[in-house]
Formats: sequence, structure tokens, C-alpha cells
Amino acid sequence: MAKKLYVGNLSYNTTEDSLRSMFAAYGNVASAKIIIDRETGNSKGFGFVEMGTDEEATAAILGTNGAEFDGRQLRVNEAMDKPRRDRSGGNW
Repeated sequence: MAKKLYVGNLSYNTTEDSLRSMFAAYGNVASAKIIIDRETGNSKGFGFVEMGTDEEATAAILGTNGAEFDGRQLRVNEAMDKPRRDRSGGNW
């Protein structure tokens, strides 16, 4: 089963293709996504990579966390599920 990784401290020049290529050294990359600011269209400096298996994800974390990429020291760990927000309107 695929495992999603958080990749932080990305250079604003990093592309999804270069991110995918870096992580491909550790196994099958199911997806690579850099988060983009809706208003400016610029990278927010973080993204997510989905590895094919838990073993590949572990190898990728060990191999890339703290490594320099595009002039920045990466922070890589297992992604956490985004907390759900109440969208009921907020009237108490």
C-alpha cells in the first residue's frame, strides 16, 4: 500500500519532476505534488510524495531527511492526515 510523505523546506524553484526524480532512487513514486499558493501561483515551499510501499517510504525518509536539495536542507517525514474542519457555518 502506498505511503504519503511530507517534504518540507523545498526551494521555491523545485519542480514536481525534480522531486519525483529524487525520490525515485528509493523506489516507486506513485505521485509527487508541490503545494502552490492560489493567489500568487508560487510554491509554498512544501509538498507531498507518495511512495509505492511502506519499505520504500522508510528508505526515502532515511535517505532524504536532512539532505540538501536545490540549496535547501529537506525535512521529510510521514504525512499526517489533515484534521477535519467544521464547515457548518460557525453559529454557536
